[in-house]
Amino acid sequence: METSKDTIIDHALAALAGGALGDALGMPTQLLSPKQIAESYGNVDDFVAPTEDHPVSKGLPPGAITDDTEQTLLLGSVLLDSSGGFDHALWIKALVDWEEDIRARGGYDLLGPSTKRAIDAINRGVAPGEAGRYGDTNGAAMRVAPVGIMLPPTQELIAMVAETCRSTHNTTIAISAAVAVATMVSCGVAGMKWRDAIPVALDACRTAESEGSWVAGGRVSARIAWALSLAEKATSSAERRALFDLVGTSVASQESVPAAFAVLALADGNCWQAAVIAANLGGDTDTIGAIACSMAGACGGYESLPADKIGKLVGFDLNKAKNLATALADRRLSHMRAHEVRDG
Repeated sequence: METSKDTIIDHALAALAGGALGDALGMPTQLLSPKQIAESYGNVDDFVAPTEDHPVSKGLPPGAITDDTEQTLLLGSVLLDSSGGFDHALWIKALVDWEEDIRARGGYDLLGPSTKRAIDAINRGVAPGEAGRYGDTNGAAMRVAPVGIMLPPTQELIAMVAETCRSTHNTTIAISAAVAVATMVSCGVAGMKWRDAIPVALDACRTAESEGSWVAGGRVSARIAWALSLAEKATSSAERRALFDLVGTSVASQESVPAAFAVLALADGNCWQAAVIAANLGGDTDTIGAIACSMAGACGGYESLPADKIGKLVGFDLNKAKNLATALADRRLSHMRAHEVRDG
């Protein structure tokens, strides 16, 4: 599919900004149950402040982004700074420096369980691929959008996603989940609508299920397909609640990533609607929102996003995000030109 540079940049920026919207709207409700959310906020449909006793979000203002967005932008920068592949040492240093900065700012939303465990292992001298062999949570999927921006939806995208996962999430579950998300973003950047991108993402997800160390758990491709089928049939609020009771909304990749796909489908690709649905689910609301909205933004383009809500984001520099989107788009175009030359 021929796509202009301006369109690629537009959809790339929408993926980054969309992810930030879903992240920020779900920030105050993360880790809460649906009942707690309803009792504290009613229905969350705009940015609100977390409660004073929130375990990770306390003290943040309405509209503040969290680790989901910050690590997404961080991964994008490391991808651009890596030469000849992916620089694992640079990535680990960036994550460690980021966590230290969060602590210095008084933040509580630090590295996730898989990433923290892997970094501790690497600091003890364990090789990156071995350090990440038990990482099956959703940290890889939540921050993978820059890979989808940088590469077309090909086998090379799968390989690069897997490479970015080696140090922290080198498992079949985490890699295949991240590949599904990155492929949706990549297809959106190429100009595809979300419904058309789904089969491509599922195929890529199935292919990626041979990557990394095997860990027990439901196959992500099957669970995404199942979640989408449930979403297609869910017409009432009770049926939607039952959907997420079945699929789950925890930090487990095989729950939160299928849940994000279901959110995307229930919102019919509308980014803000997806953010609202995710914020009220309970569980890992900010990550589910970030993933669903990055996919929605990539497939819908920047004009599909609510400009007034983007203007209320705290901690998200739109100009820096646009510069990152442009640089990643340039890499994508260079990659495509190189393939054209090779293929004659």
